[in-house]
Amino acid sequence: MKLIRFNRGNIEKQGVLVDGGVKELSCSITHALAAWDIQQFMEKGETYDLNKVKIKSPVKPSKVVCIGLNYRDHARELNMEIPDEPIIFIKPPTGVIGHLDPIIYPPSSNEVDYEVELAVVISKEAYFVREKDAEQCIGGYTTLNDVTARDLQRKDTQWTRAKSFDTFCPIGPCIETQFDPRNHKISLKLNGEVKQDSNTKNMIFSPGKLVSFISNIMTLYPGDVIATGTPPGVGPMKVGDVVEAEIEGVGVLRNYVKNFK
Repeated sequence: MKLIRFNRGNIEKQGVLVDGGVKELSCSITHALAAWDIQQFMEKGETYDLNKVKIKSPVKPSKVVCIGLNYRDHARELNMEIPDEPIIFIKPPTGVIGHLDPIIYPPSSNEVDYEVELAVVISKEAYFVREKDAEQCIGGYTTLNDVTARDLQRKDTQWTRAKSFDTFCPIGPCIETQFDPRNHKISLKLNGEVKQDSNTKNMIFSPGKLVSFISNIMTLYPGDVIATGTPPGVGPMKVGDVVEAEIEGVGVLRNYVKNFK
């Protein structure tokens, strides 16, 4: 099932995509992700025209944990060695935006890049989880764009400022709850032109490995997101550009790049 958060007027709702519309859920997204049977929360829900609602980021995470290098073909592109352990960093929740929301180009940067990523959505609290049990903590998967001020990343040598601007973490448009992450196309288009084109089978560390590794460092809460790394082809965006990040079987996340003012 594909779960979304949306606004109907000024009221926030949760729903399931069905036949070109959205069927309202009687529970929160995090509750649905943890449930054995989502159908029970759909029985009395109203169905809305998808074109008449405002899609929001499907979750409101307490944190977004990202992986710095997790595709073999990206490592080859950069002439870098395969890491022995995942390289992690965090994007703040203030960076999270949804489908069709604008990415704001900050005045302090002259080089803002796109990075399409498959993202894991956590369904229950996870702390010191074994890799073999990690699947029980994954509620679904979504599409994420790890927007990065590349010039500031090079300048600072560490990544916090470059990754943390407001609007630098588009997520969505939905969470797919029935998804095998091992062999799906991952791609990104800039103004209709394909810039990134790979497959999740090229991941170095699996989603299960990442959940286990990260949960042995910090507690993961329901709704938290793990961005599993980007494939080759990362590059710059400019004001006025349209960027479309896509995971086969999950969906297309479309955003627009706007000036700060």
